[in-house]
Amino acid sequence: MDRSAVLRSLVTNGTATEPARLAELAGELDLPVADLLVVAGHPVPPELLPPERDAKVMQEFARRVGECEHDRLAELESYVRSLPHLDAPGPFVQTHRGNWKPAESGFAAVVNGLIRNRGFGVAELPFMGLSRPTVVAMVQRWSPAGRNSRFELCALAGAVGWTWPDLFAIAGEPYDEGYRQSALCRHVGMLFAAAVHLTTDQLIEATTVAAGMRIKDHERGPGPWQHVCLGWRDDES
Repeated sequence: MDRSAVLRSLVTNGTATEPARLAELAGELDLPVADLLVVAGHPVPPELLPPERDAKVMQEFARRVGECEHDRLAELESYVRSLPHLDAPGPFVQTHRGNWKPAESGFAAVVNGLIRNRGFGVAELPFMGLSRPTVVAMVQRWSPAGRNSRFELCALAGAVGWTWPDLFAIAGEPYDEGYRQSALCRHVGMLFAAAVHLTTDQLIEATTVAAGMRIKDHERGPGPWQHVCLGWRDDES
């Protein structure tokens, strides 16, 4: 399977693909079903979205995850996945601050959808190496012709747990395997994806665990920011 070709076809003709087939493709590509629905221009059903959650709690959880050493991320992801799926109010409704609105079509809408699928508003995103105005612009009017488009995609990939080649494909940005850019490790984003089912109380619990891991590591080791995570080989991250 040519992953890039499949993903590009979903961008252009995804509305003609039934949600059931998208769910099958998500399994084949090892991507969240909710993400492929967004890419293909389909609405995401409530059961695939996070429950209602306190934005400040989610922001603190993201901050603590970003402080974890790289080898702690897998440990924390396992813990998060072990937490039960509870009945909770929902689904999560994304809010934004200020007098701007996210795009309703195009790749900017996809960017916002990927962020929303993980239970984030733009203001609650972890630091990705991008300014807040830049992130706002990405969910309003992103273009592959932008001067910093490749850097922006690499930064986003880490936060949502996508590989660079996959994200470049749906953005319509040519990908060069020789391209190297220091960015937030995608395992951080994979952890956020694993935490989609967590309620506010469970997020508080997971935040406490992440903080405890940081305390145990008296000297900061090779944290998520010191790893260039290209994504197609796990041993490169």
